[in-house]
Amino acid sequence: MRFIGVIFFVATIFLGFIYNLPEPEGFPILEYHTITNKPDPSSEIYNVPPAEFSAQLDYLQENGYTTITLNDFIKARRYGKNLPEKPIILTFDDGYADNYSEMLPILEAHGMTAVIFVITNEIGKHGYLTLDQLKDLQKRGVEIGSHTADHLPLVTLNDELLDNQIRISKIFLEWNGLDPIGSISYPNGVYSPEIIEKLKAENYLAAVTGEAGLNTLETDPYKLKRVHIRKPRFGIYEFRWRLFKANIFERLKNL
Repeated sequence: MRFIGVIFFVATIFLGFIYNLPEPEGFPILEYHTITNKPDPSSEIYNVPPAEFSAQLDYLQENGYTTITLNDFIKARRYGKNLPEKPIILTFDDGYADNYSEMLPILEAHGMTAVIFVITNEIGKHGYLTLDQLKDLQKRGVEIGSHTADHLPLVTLNDELLDNQIRISKIFLEWNGLDPIGSISYPNGVYSPEIIEKLKAENYLAAVTGEAGLNTLETDPYKLKRVHIRKPRFGIYEFRWRLFKANIFERLKNL
């Protein structure tokens, strides 16, 4: 019991210290995957049920957040476009079909937007978005980005395979009638300086990582940080904690 008391005391002091550090600048980018009541058991840990997702969006609205897209971020960074006072970006990896059937109606009911990163070789397969759905999502204000052609870990690929994963996914989407693709999500969140140079050569303008934290207009657009939103075990309290955890990461970086 004494040991537990010491741990609790130290943790309390540490959190108090963190809380009193200067408030960091920056906005969060949230990372989602599936939004469904019937998740695949293999990916259930990454699923947020629709009711929980709606409650999370309620919380964001009640706390003054306004959703933007990565395209909005790039325009603000390059051309000085004004962003809302408390911007936030909602991103969805992989391109699951429930992003259209379950997520989109909730998103639109809240007057929000998002970014969906699709694995292009999965498009139209069971459980994944179709090209027609992707086109409709764009028409309704949702940005579509690439999650590469096959979701392979890019840092393990040779130059030819790396080029194919990055270039083919972009070309496939654009040649099939989607608006220009300017953003990408690194598979497993991992990247390298060489990969960033290839993205620039293929006219990608932004990339999201698996690193935690907040972003500002000074953040490298190819190293954008995200807040991973997993299956909630403690409802909205866990969601609030995940947002605060990103805040903590930034406070610690500023020490």
